[in-house]
Amino acid sequence: MPAYSAADDALTTKLVTFYEHEDSSIPSHQATVLLFDPRNGSLKAVLDGTVITAKRTAAVSAIATKLLMPPFAEVLCILGAGVQAYSHYEIFTELFTFKEVRIWNRTKEKAVKFANSVNGPVQVCSSAQEAVTGADVIVTVTMATTPILFGDWVKPGAHVNAVGASRPDWRELDDELMKNSVVFVDSREAALTESGDVILSGADIFAELGEVLKGTKPALPEKTTVFKSLGMAVEDTVAAKFVYDLWSAGN
Repeated sequence: MPAYSAADDALTTKLVTFYEHEDSSIPSHQATVLLFDPRNGSLKAVLDGTVITAKRTAAVSAIATKLLMPPFAEVLCILGAGVQAYSHYEIFTELFTFKEVRIWNRTKEKAVKFANSVNGPVQVCSSAQEAVTGADVIVTVTMATTPILFGDWVKPGAHVNAVGASRPDWRELDDELMKNSVVFVDSREAALTESGDVILSGADIFAELGEVLKGTKPALPEKTTVFKSLGMAVEDTVAAKFVYDLWSAGN
């Protein structure tokens, strides 16, 4: 995943592998980021792309949530208990004030392990429906290939960050939720070629997140909203340069 940011004076390429591991101790996504000097192409740093991917993805979801979630959101629900569940929990509980956090995972043991290892109380739910019912903000970070989140479970006005299902034939969200929500994406082009939730539901894309940030499209937090996250190479570039600059300043 190559990208150049003139604003950040940064050139990177991320090498990423994606495996469905039987061994849950190994992340499904593993990555390395190479940071180059854009003036002459020399290699400046090799960075742990697995950490950068986890943190930048959660950071973008947090930006979407800040813009799109209902006012006075009290209940956070996370579906999935892998690397992205941890990074999302970490930043969401740091930036937002939720009275209740719930988690569901296909393998309950992983959800229990998650609840026991994070800083703060987390309710482990026995079903996805139980976790979702009444939640104001929902994060789906699963390896699901068919829908695990259904529109008739979702509270009107809730906000969903859909992070999994990064292939054109994979789903996390059902047609009802996709078609009855206002859909935001990180990249229209990517969503229309890579996101099964968008392609197979036939849902309309209302805006890119960048359009909302620039003020050219409204956020509509009073509506039920879905942010479909696929990840963009420039996010890795900005994050890698940020890490490198902090390291350089300390040396």
